Amino acid sequence: MKILLPYGGNSIGFEVPSDVEYYIVSSKLPSGEGVDQDKLIDEALSNPIDLPKLDVLLKRSDRVCVLITDKTRATPNRVILPTLLSRIREAGVSKDNISIIIANGLHKPMSRGELEEFLGSRIPSEYNVINHVADDEDSLRYMGRTSFGTPLYVNKIVAESDFRISVGLVEPHFFAGYSGGRKLILPGVSGVKSIYMNHSFRMLSHPLADYGYTDGNPVNEDMMEAASIVGLEYTVNVIVGRDKRMIYASSGSFVEAHRRAIDFLSSMVCVKVPFQADITITTNGGYPLDRDLYQTVKGMVTASRITRDKGVIIVVSECRDGVGHADFKELASIYRDPRKILEYIKANEPLRDQWEVQKLAQVLCKNNVILVSRGIREEEALDMNFTYASTVEEAYREALRMVGKVDVKVAFIPEGPYVIPSLC
Repeated sequence: MKILLPYGGNSIGFEVPSDVEYYIVSSKLPSGEGVDQDKLIDEALSNPIDLPKLDVLLKRSDRVCVLITDKTRATPNRVILPTLLSRIREAGVSKDNISIIIANGLHKPMSRGELEEFLGSRIPSEYNVINHVADDEDSLRYMGRTSFGTPLYVNKIVAESDFRISVGLVEPHFFAGYSGGRKLILPGVSGVKSIYMNHSFRMLSHPLADYGYTDGNPVNEDMMEAASIVGLEYTVNVIVGRDKRMIYASSGSFVEAHRRAIDFLSSMVCVKVPFQADITITTNGGYPLDRDLYQTVKGMVTASRITRDKGVIIVVSECRDGVGHADFKELASIYRDPRKILEYIKANEPLRDQWEVQKLAQVLCKNNVILVSRGIREEEALDMNFTYASTVEEAYREALRMVGKVDVKVAFIPEGPYVIPSLC
């Protein structure tokens, strides 16, 4: 049996040994082949949930901002934005009154070339497209405080707009429950102080700050409050299939339209697994989510859910952009013992990228992680407490040595963090 593991824009094959018990964790997500992508968006915009249509909501004089995800997400903005922008203009809003904000959070701003790759060449040349920079205090406005104590600093253009629309990809998220919707506000267009509080050690230590949880998840509930305070008037949410083409779209209220998208997705990605694995082989879902090691922590957290204590995770990720965040690399390398890293974060927060390191350290306290990646140097991997392997076969041999037995149970998660596995 040969398993194909998404890796960058391609895949890597691994031949499953004939003498092992194995299980392939697989979602019910179909491909989007045969789905009319333009029609899907058009129908979603024509049937908003819990709100009137855009032509009723918008006024000619409105300053409209459209918040979109950054380069780490597979949101099909090339398909969504032309239809959405056309609807906004048909309502009487001029191009000069429309701003498109890249909701980078604390990720790197997108270059002109990256903008054209993700949006096409026409939109960046015809519209005001702005990278949100969370560190730029002069570009932020204070808008209040949530009940969780998060001070809300938001991009001024967003704060001063008359109408705000988020365009998001709904997928499992390793501490917000699911992405999309409200997440375009916090962390998307929020300032550093806001993000640090929402992503704090205390918030991420909550047992419901995990894949699949929204109700009772303090990270999600804080994000929802932030979206309400800022005034997220409208949202477009999409779900993509295995081929990264859309299979679902909703629009309307940021609360209800997002909830319905989550309901649709959860019925397809929540998977029961019959055993705890000695070895789990996972990916980060291929490009674009596996473009750096920072994002690849998500695939590790997914695998750890079904891997036994002291079991081994093999993660296959291209990491064409390397580690991705210098602060993430530095913080993840300060100690050889992940428990000491957690203690350091708790004692010294706020720290840049501490949330990613916290989640990584939690995994490393439970499991050994072997990294297979052409984009990461071996010495980098070792510094960050990973074991390094050049191939999946080499990683598997090392995993067998680590678990200390031959009669192993192996789980495969080709979709990586796009699926939510749990034990039966």
